Amino acid sequence: MVHKPFNFEAKSYKVSMFSWNVFLHVFMGIIVAIPIAYAFSFVKNNQGWAIYFHILLLVPGFQLLMGQSFLGLCPYNAWSTDLNTVEKRRAHWILASLSAILLIVGNYYVMDAKTVNFNTMHGKFGLVALVFSIVNMVTGVAALYPTQLKKFCIPPSLSKISHIIFGVVGFLTAGVSLCYSYDKNAFKNWIGADAALGCIIITALFTAFLCFNPMYTSYKRTVTAFK
Repeated sequence: MVHKPFNFEAKSYKVSMFSWNVFLHVFMGIIVAIPIAYAFSFVKNNQGWAIYFHILLLVPGFQLLMGQSFLGLCPYNAWSTDLNTVEKRRAHWILASLSAILLIVGNYYVMDAKTVNFNTMHGKFGLVALVFSIVNMVTGVAALYPTQLKKFCIPPSLSKISHIIFGVVGFLTAGVSLCYSYDKNAFKNWIGADAALGCIIITALFTAFLCFNPMYTSYKRTVTAFK
């Protein structure tokens, strides 16, 4: 019997990638938990249900569900590592669909309660994130039917690449919008200026790191398409 040599580098790489995945999930938990705790303070102080539902739906919608839809396609993600490609795509589609529902409902609550909307940097980036996320859902549907698109002379790679790019832009702008919400005086007074700055840094790092894999996938698909 011939024994294969132990590949220490491959094992170390897998361990580091799974550890990195755990690190991202910890960041995700922090980013989602703090705004939700802040949202409960609005109800406790009778400051209105619109902001409460806006935070309670938007943050889990973007940072949790959309973030998990990204992570589910990564090869070293904990909960999806045993799923095959079809199952990963199905999970991605379900999470993204739930995310879109929360985003639409969460934005409706705050838009209906306010007389002026999208007049702050938080609102403007939030609007961009919402638009790109909705368009991303359309391109996602197109990516599910590459064979049918070929009949209309649309390369399958084009729909998949555009789906990734729209998703990444939507997630990035959502992260920027969340950072601007941390910079508001009401949040600073609630948690403290230094802690608010820490939230901004954690959110920025988490958003950038989470977008690395889809951007790399988009790059590989683009190179392959040109070849």
